[in-house]
Amino acid sequence: MTSSVAVFPAAAPVTFVRSTVGRKVIMAGTGLVLFGFVFVHMLGNLQLYLGPAAINGYAVFLRHFLHGSGIWIARAVLVSAAGLHIWSATSLTLQSWAARPVGYKRWEPRESTYASRTMRWSGVIVLSFLVYHLLHFTLGTAHPDYVELQPYHNVVAGFRVVPVSIFYIVAMILLGFHLDHGAWSMLRTLGLAHPRYARYARAAAAAFAILLVLGNISFPIAVLAGVVR
Repeated sequence: MTSSVAVFPAAAPVTFVRSTVGRKVIMAGTGLVLFGFVFVHMLGNLQLYLGPAAINGYAVFLRHFLHGSGIWIARAVLVSAAGLHIWSATSLTLQSWAARPVGYKRWEPRESTYASRTMRWSGVIVLSFLVYHLLHFTLGTAHPDYVELQPYHNVVAGFRVVPVSIFYIVAMILLGFHLDHGAWSMLRTLGLAHPRYARYARAAAAAFAILLVLGNISFPIAVLAGVVR
């Protein structure tokens, strides 16, 4: 009489990157890098209100910083951070969908906000906007009258096109929703939202998003209103 024993393949070890917590940390860390870039980018663009010499000189400085390598280092960091951010967000979303393949019969939001419920879709829309933004103001291929290293001219000429300005304003509002919930989630993931100070952290995330939205939408509005010409 013989007996057989079923042999199952050993489960793959769960590494930090493959774990849910690990991917959330990666998403939070890369989000911090991207949030920092968006904020610094807005501050640099505010020089638009100082006139052509200020913002055009800023563009020349960025182009020649570290003998021209600075801007490529920054781009490499941003592309890497964006890629990891998208990967972690996508894998977590697919994992969530796989865990509940059948939706709720009746679902009512209680603790969630509009920003959190639209986080995935606003991220996709913001990514699409980013591609257009690069084609518009960085490469100039989608710009009606692009001039190299002349951002003042490019901004004024670009935002004089009303549909483009409206598109930018809508995209920035969606970015605000994404930043609002993203900054709050990042603080919680990194352990910086202690229950005692949760409301302050929540308010800080909202203030950050509002500040970014107001700063960025001011550019197309200023051009359309004739403040910047």
